Amino acid sequence: MNQQQNPATNPEIYTVSRLNAEVRLTLELQFRQLWLCGEISNFVAASSGHWYFSLKDAAAQVKVAMFKQANRNAAFMPRNGQQVLIRARISVYEPRGEYQLLVDFIEPAGDGLLRQQYEMLKAKLSGEGLLAPERKKPLPAQVRRIGVITSPTGAAVRDILTVLARRAPALEVIIYPALVQGAQAAQDLQAALSHAIRRNEVDVLIIGRGGGSLEDLYCFNDEQLARQIAFCPLPIVSAVGHEIDFTIADFVADVRAATPSAAAELVSPDQQHQLSQLMQLQQRLQRGIRQQLGRQAQWFLQQYGKLQLLHPKRALEQQQQRLDELQLRLNRAGQHQVERKQHQLRQHQQALLQQAPRTGEWFQHSKTLNERLQRAMQQQLQQRTQQWQQHSALLHQVSPLATLNRGYSLSFNADNTLVKSVQQLKAGDTLTVRFADGSALTEVKQIQS
Repeated sequence: MNQQQNPATNPEIYTVSRLNAEVRLTLELQFRQLWLCGEISNFVAASSGHWYFSLKDAAAQVKVAMFKQANRNAAFMPRNGQQVLIRARISVYEPRGEYQLLVDFIEPAGDGLLRQQYEMLKAKLSGEGLLAPERKKPLPAQVRRIGVITSPTGAAVRDILTVLARRAPALEVIIYPALVQGAQAAQDLQAALSHAIRRNEVDVLIIGRGGGSLEDLYCFNDEQLARQIAFCPLPIVSAVGHEIDFTIADFVADVRAATPSAAAELVSPDQQHQLSQLMQLQQRLQRGIRQQLGRQAQWFLQQYGKLQLLHPKRALEQQQQRLDELQLRLNRAGQHQVERKQHQLRQHQQALLQQAPRTGEWFQHSKTLNERLQRAMQQQLQQRTQQWQQHSALLHQVSPLATLNRGYSLSFNADNTLVKSVQQLKAGDTLTVRFADGSALTEVKQIQS
């Protein structure tokens, strides 16, 4: 028979609540604050705003609570499997007798060290002048080919290509593939940038990726990559999609864009703006052409008027008019001569009548004078006729028609200009050949000098 324990022999009996309360006080007094690093599991964001999860390593785990008043200052939302660094105090959840950590600060594991390294590198490069604005290269005014250094399967390259297709579909884009996250990302980005510089086939480079945590983006804080970007002969736009924080690549690049899409807009001209400029230039060109055509038409009319004044037809008309004038003068001179001789004859006849006794003598003398008059008139008429014929022959000799009647011809080119030299011709020209009785079209087959 087992002997029952006598409560009187036990100086103090604890209740469960008292035990848990005293353990809680003991732990909280012993461990006021401590830092822990571990992996998150079983994460729950309660509707009250509090966070509950377990923090574990390879051999053990502990329950963690982070109340709303503390987690509202967190810079990220924790996720299962994430390595974090926390600042906490030890406590006990008395209803279940479970000890737990109450967290007042949390950040991704390594972020503190990474940020310290980031600030040190930024200060170092700034001291060397690599972040100075005056050493930045301007983006080219005219871009024909764009290079993009990023992951060929990431969202960043799709955003860039979408913007370029909308704004400037004629631009050529060359992708230089590279890892943008992980241990090898910095070296891969350097290799892609070296390849782009060596080929020298683009007008501007975009280097970047989509957003992420400080750890995800840390390849863009690599010192060697930063120096390579700073001394790159090509203009570079940094497009790391993290609008709040800057990477070292953002500081050393020539231009920083908040997102890959913004980078594509920076380096590409707006097609609608270009079309508007093109329309304005087209209108100016049309006005210039109309003005030039107007001046040329006025010059043509002036030259045509001068040509009409110098046309052989005008000279022939002038000579014909001169000939008509000489003919009229000749006729008037002959008529005047006849009238003068007739007047003299009448005077002689009257004198004969007054001297009747000498009628026979005067009659004979009158007959002689009449014969002389007839001969003189005939001779004068022959002389005038001969002069007229001589003038007519001279006019006929200078007439182009007479030249054509002698077997010659005149050749005119396509713009009706008289051809005076073979220097005006080339093989294949079409000529109009004018003869005395018509004209013919002919083609130049060969030119002989």
